[in-house]
Parts: sequence; C-alpha cells; structure tokens
Amino acid sequence: MFFPETSTHRESLRMPPNDYSTAWDHPATRRAWIQHMAMSVVSLVGWVVCWFGALFLIVATPGWIGWLFFPVLLYAFFRAFLHLFYIPWPARIQRILGQYPWQILPAVPRGLGKHPKARDDEMWFEFANPENPEERIPLPFLSSMRTYWWMKRIGGPRTKPELKAQIEPLWFAGDPRFLAVVAAPSRGGSGPKRMHLLYQRPARDRRFVPVDWNASPAALERARRAGARVPDPVSGTHPS
Repeated sequence: MFFPETSTHRESLRMPPNDYSTAWDHPATRRAWIQHMAMSVVSLVGWVVCWFGALFLIVATPGWIGWLFFPVLLYAFFRAFLHLFYIPWPARIQRILGQYPWQILPAVPRGLGKHPKARDDEMWFEFANPENPEERIPLPFLSSMRTYWWMKRIGGPRTKPELKAQIEPLWFAGDPRFLAVVAAPSRGGSGPKRMHLLYQRPARDRRFVPVDWNASPAALERARRAGARVPDPVSGTHPS
C-alpha cells in the first residue's frame, strides 16, 4: 500500500540528527542500525557455514589432504564463537539510542594509551560530564570486538590525517558516566556508521559496585533504562 509523503514527514527527514528527542527517532540511524544487525547475523552464519564446510572437507577428502583444512576448521570455530558473543550487542546499542539524543561533537579528545583518570589501560574518548561540564570523563573501549577500525582512526602522531578525519565530527549518544554509543559520520554526514558501544566497567560488570557519579535521580533512571547498572536513585542501594 502506498502512503503519500506528508510535509511533516519531509520536514522531519531534513532535521539535523541532534534535533531529535532520541537518536532512535532519527530515520538514518534506524537504517544504520538495521544494517549493523544484519551484518552481525550474516557474519555469524557465514563462519558457521565455513566451519561445516571445513569439517566436510576433512571427512570427505583422503588422508593428509583433509588435515590441511584443520586450521580453517579451528579458525572458523573461533570466529563463529566471537560473533555469537557479539550478537546481543546491537540490541544493547538500540537500547541506548532509544534513551539519548545524538550529539555531534568536533575534536573530541582521544588516545590509545591509558588515560590518567581511567582504571583500564585501553584506548578512550573523553567527554564532559553532562551535569558538570568542567569535569572531563574518559570513556574506554573495554570490549575488544570490532575495535581495530577505531584504533586505526584514533591513531597517534603518525596517523594519516585522512584516517582521523573519518571520525570527525564524532557522533555520541549516551552519558559518559555510564554508557554510550559512538559512531562515525557516514559519507555526506547525514547518518551514523560504525556504531560502537562504550561503557564504564561498573555500569555493566557485576564484579564491580555501581557508581552514581553524583548524578541526579533523573540521570540515574535514564541510564538504568539504557541498560546501565546504577545505584537506586531513591534509596541509594546497589543492584544485585
């Protein structure tokens, strides 16, 4: 069925991405997320098929020839296992996009080595505390999944300027005290690409006590809805 395009819809498509109440309301973001999820599923299926193919060749081919495919079998199993672990992450990204709007940030401080204020020795972006802009908070890349692309573009003094330019300006949705999604601008800058989830370890790791960062009850509740582990905004108790 054909639905005519209304003037309101056309106006919405022309809105800057940071004018939407949440990042998920931005049409180009929803399309990028669907592509992101589809590629995750396709990659998982592809490596599973590769594993079965290598197993078939080992069994079907005679003698030592079959064993030539054994490294392929092991590598396909390893990659399939990694992709199986990654499958829930697009849903976590969507949960954050549904709570926070995009911020389009130029010249975000970044680094490959350990940040002086961070507990983890990982590459990082640094953002302003939304309730205390003078405080700067490092948000590390704690997950090693799909980080090589970002590592090449965060780079160092010898990184080519054209690589660094691919993440300028940085798309950011979230709260750096807890968790967030970062993305590079697509060609033309109308949408995001390479969406990646960043988080503070206490916000997701049950081995750590959640930290409230002196955030307001509204900010804590918003972070909770986005998937973060935070202290109870009223009683101050910790989640199990």
